[in-house]
Amino acid sequence: MSIVPAEAVSARVRGAYDARTGGDGGAAPLAPRARLLPALAAVYRAQLSRARVARIPLLFVATFQSVGIMVLMRGVVDGGAEARAVVAGSSVLVVAFVALNLLAQYFGQLRASGGLDHYATLPVPPAAVVLGAAGAYASFTVPGTVVTAVIGSVLFGLPLTHLWVLVAVIPLAGAALAGLGAALGLLAPRQELATLLGQLGMSAALLLGVLPEGRLPGPIALARDLLPSTYGVEAFARTFDRHPHWPTVALDLAVCAAVGVVSLAVATWAYRRAAVR
Repeated sequence: MSIVPAEAVSARVRGAYDARTGGDGGAAPLAPRARLLPALAAVYRAQLSRARVARIPLLFVATFQSVGIMVLMRGVVDGGAEARAVVAGSSVLVVAFVALNLLAQYFGQLRASGGLDHYATLPVPPAAVVLGAAGAYASFTVPGTVVTAVIGSVLFGLPLTHLWVLVAVIPLAGAALAGLGAALGLLAPRQELATLLGQLGMSAALLLGVLPEGRLPGPIALARDLLPSTYGVEAFARTFDRHPHWPTVALDLAVCAAVGVVSLAVATWAYRRAAVR
């Protein structure tokens, strides 16, 4: 049996390693960061499959809550603009319950448990983590929002002709509310405070979105304009008119989209800030 000197073996191994890594014996280069869209799709699918079983009962609760509010308001509101506001606000409330309240709790729990460290080690852009989670949570609101809108329209005798506008209202209002919920969960110093802020945000969406604007006091009506979901509610409510003014509907949706971009940008910044601490 021949014996090869250790120096020759180490030199041969080092040469093979350098040839494989393209270096001179130093540390191997890190893999390139994933692009935004593939990373976003991966995070979205992971969040959707992870939360599917756990969130379905909560979605039922959100839908039942919104339908119950409409039944109660049926005894107070007969029809007209107030009925349109109640149905539109109750439908978007399903989005607020999931995209704002539950997402605030999720990110608050993730930060408190150290789960952000896992995402920080992945070669994915911070925006992909925030947008993927927000998109997954907003996706759960689609069935409940549609069911609530149909039941409300039948309950108050409103036309079902233009319910297709929910195709735009749900993602735009969902983006605005999900960005707000993620920012609240990431910026809250404690998990309990994130849960509290999520509950307060959903309560604001309930009071300012479902109640007709004409019955709100002046200062509260001004606060209603600051709520991200208000413009989605207004856009949906206008489509119940016999001849909707579509430029105004489009303007409301454009404002909702702009608010969504800002809220998601703030949530991305909050994620970077929380991940490096």
